[in-house]
Amino acid sequence: FRRLPPSSNSQSAKMMAPPIILLKDGTENKQGKQQIISNINACSVVADSVRTTLGPRGMDKLIVDSKGKTTISNDGATILKLLDIVFPAAVVMCDIAKSQDAEVGDGTTSVVVLAAELLKRSKPFIDDGVHPQLLIRAYSKASQEAVRYLDSLAVKIEGDAALRDMLVKCAMTTLSSKLVSAEREHFANMCVDAVNVLDERLPLNMIGMKRVPGGSLLESRLVRGIAFQKAFSYAGFEMQPKTYAKPLIALLNIELELKAEKENAEMRIASVDEFQKIVDAEWNILYEKLKKIHEAGAKIVLSKLPIGDVATQWFADRDMFCAGRIPQEDLDRTMTACGGSILTTVSQISKDVLGECDKFYEQQVGSERYNFFEGCKKAQACTILLRGGSEQFIAETERSLHDAIMIVRRAKKNDSIVAGGGAIDMELSKHLREHAKTIAGKEQFFWQAFARSFEIIPQQLCYNAGIDATDVLNKLRHKHAKGEKWAGIDIHSEEVKDNMMACIWEPSLVKKNALISAVEATCLVLSIDQTIKAPRTPSGGSLPGFPQQG
Repeated sequence: FRRLPPSSNSQSAKMMAPPIILLKDGTENKQGKQQIISNINACSVVADSVRTTLGPRGMDKLIVDSKGKTTISNDGATILKLLDIVFPAAVVMCDIAKSQDAEVGDGTTSVVVLAAELLKRSKPFIDDGVHPQLLIRAYSKASQEAVRYLDSLAVKIEGDAALRDMLVKCAMTTLSSKLVSAEREHFANMCVDAVNVLDERLPLNMIGMKRVPGGSLLESRLVRGIAFQKAFSYAGFEMQPKTYAKPLIALLNIELELKAEKENAEMRIASVDEFQKIVDAEWNILYEKLKKIHEAGAKIVLSKLPIGDVATQWFADRDMFCAGRIPQEDLDRTMTACGGSILTTVSQISKDVLGECDKFYEQQVGSERYNFFEGCKKAQACTILLRGGSEQFIAETERSLHDAIMIVRRAKKNDSIVAGGGAIDMELSKHLREHAKTIAGKEQFFWQAFARSFEIIPQQLCYNAGIDATDVLNKLRHKHAKGEKWAGIDIHSEEVKDNMMACIWEPSLVKKNALISAVEATCLVLSIDQTIKAPRTPSGGSLPGFPQQG
């Protein structure tokens, strides 16, 4: 027998060695350069689904969920929440849109589009074998420089009249890309008035929104107080007064009606008198509760649980107003605004635990009756009544106003602004390109790619409006090179102009947050070089090694 050379022997030993299995059968394991490129492509697809919604001429998306519910929206965060994305790395794009929505309310589409463009610009470098950590380091430094320059450009607004004007302009800029853009001035003033009603903490939960189908969009109005739909009422409520000045309000979580016997209850009685005593005891318990509420001085009684016909008639005889089955959310807002406590017993009810407001009245709104509480004593609150033709349209109006209110709140706390319409993006792009020329080595290329990414915002605004993007971008580069730092696109006049003078403003915080979130998401996606996906356990099936129960 011929002996094999040592090298051949070791090779054959390797071939005979059993493979080491670390992961369960069926687990997906992808890694390397191709995995990074695959993640970049997936994130670009997510951005493509919201890209066309950007700007005043952006299109809307119609989404039907698994239950058949239809949503029409052009809000990036709303669309991405409704999309059931399963690709692991692409979920990052949804997260940054949700984060932007929660933090500042607007710029959700911009942040996704910017992050996708940064990843797209990184793709050629990854293909050429550049290590992702070099890109991450360069992007982090470039983002710090961009934020520093953004802070230096921001214009601070001073004076109450100028501040209100700035808040209205910022709200109008936000609403210009929404379905209600035709009436943006009306709603911008409404949002500013709503936020100005609140105290210095600007709590968002003290602004209520109620949808009232029917009527015109301009019939929507702001109520400086609490308003909610009148609950179900028994006979006798017509006799109750519908207007009070400075009333005391009792907030209850008690059932004020005669309770039916429990199922299968048994009662042994020897005579008719004993039965009458039981009936009288039930009535006396109810009347005792009603007397205590009346003696405490309450004029309005609201309860989460039903208020029966006997109690309704009793209150009407004493010129008191009552409403049962009030939703918990409305009861909580009334308590926060008017004071008092939600009581679960009336045994120790007193004036101290009752709420108070300046004026209460009931009024018809559309086909429904609404209860209004104005001049709340404890906390400042307001309610926006939204009117409109269809349920989907009112729902989208509510989402649009939520974004505008968030912007006004942020702008009020951080009263510095920048020009919108792609002006700030082009100025940041120009500054970073000039700064890149001072950097030696290949890092300069990464800075240049980072700088070029900002041009996607004005470019996409042009595409969505049907304007020649190449021509507009050339004009913008030329104007910014000459030092016109607020030159941007005015979509309505379809030309390049000074957007600061044209009052197309947005809070600097929106851009700052979008920039930081987009760079963080880009760095996160670039740092993932391996994806391990566990096999799904079939629903209703048993786990491996465990028999299914018979």
